[in-house]
Amino acid sequence: MKRKYKVVVFALVIGFAFAISAPMTLAKDLTKKDLVEQARSKITEISVEEAKAQLDKGGAIFMDCREPREYKQGHIPGAINIPRGLLEFKIAKVVPDKTTKIVMYCRSGGRASLACCSLEPMGYKNVVSIRGGWLAWTKAGYPVE
Repeated sequence: MKRKYKVVVFALVIGFAFAISAPMTLAKDLTKKDLVEQARSKITEISVEEAKAQLDKGGAIFMDCREPREYKQGHIPGAINIPRGLLEFKIAKVVPDKTTKIVMYCRSGGRASLACCSLEPMGYKNVVSIRGGWLAWTKAGYPVE
């Protein structure tokens, strides 16, 4: 009986050790580029032309997820600034209706992609990101504040 008990305990210890170590040995360290690419594969991106048409049409909130100093240097007219690092904490107060169309942007699109990925699991299902972000907007010569 003692031998059987020892074998069972040994098997459990080995199994537990393998279960804990397996994810670590299989996991790959992701770079920021990897994280942004994964986010982009899960979200909807729109062209800068589509974003401009949406701005002209109205009915959407433009959300700038850059840092406040970047926002102060220029932003899409009417855009609301919530920095990427605070988005999950502040979004519910700024946009309580989770059906609201949100057009997210940052400098070049990376932070906006990550932001969209964060908002969708929080229940915001009508969120898009501007492909190319602020850089694409200004390059197109669209209005800025």
